[in-house]
Amino acid sequence: MALGILGRKLGMTQVFRTDGRVIPVTVIEAGPCFVMQVKGKDKDGYDAVQIGFVDKKEKNVSKPQLGKFKKINMSPKRFVREIRISPDLKFEVGQQLKVDIFAAGDAVDITGTSIGKGFQGGMKRWHWKGGKKTHGSTSHRRIGSIGSSTTPGRVWKGHHLPGRMGGDTVTIQNLEVVKIDPENNLLVVEGAVPGPTSSLLMIKKAKKRAKAKIPQLIITKEKKEKSKGAAKAEAGKKEAKK
Repeated sequence: MALGILGRKLGMTQVFRTDGRVIPVTVIEAGPCFVMQVKGKDKDGYDAVQIGFVDKKEKNVSKPQLGKFKKINMSPKRFVREIRISPDLKFEVGQQLKVDIFAAGDAVDITGTSIGKGFQGGMKRWHWKGGKKTHGSTSHRRIGSIGSSTTPGRVWKGHHLPGRMGGDTVTIQNLEVVKIDPENNLLVVEGAVPGPTSSLLMIKKAKKRAKAKIPQLIITKEKKEKSKGAAKAEAGKKEAKK
């Protein structure tokens, strides 16, 4: 069984749980992906599988790449990525990977490229407090003191400053799979994922186990009265001992 698959973000919506709660979800077009190459530790130094996603026109592919696709008898793919696998997993070139490798209730880690926001100041990029908001101040959003007094008398190397924001590789861990639709290659996960609409996503089975969600206990009126009675009985026993 594959440990991951490629997909594209379609957008966000909301769904209702069986208990009536409404939750935000992200809809992802996950797969189908095709195995292009299987790497082994003996030949390549590590175990991995190379997969391709979304067809691409031959006129937009370089001759070396086109030759590689023709060699394995496969149409050119727009996105090609590698996924590390354990040595005991076996794959074949041309094998198809679909969204049914996941099931509702699974936890997944999703990696994408965050939305680029261009050059931003310290307040937006690093959540700085900013200057005084009083009348006459000219330092509402400007950089304040970022040095360390006389010693060392300079700005520490690596200090966060205004600059380009976004466009980073971001991984969100332990997102719950709410629903899968194998016929339409759709994957619905709870919460938000990085990247704009139609951006490429890597969906993998969670490395860390998600914390179990403890359901809220519904305390009835009878249970409350019993607990009050038990508390009074214990208090009476303590007074008798005294």
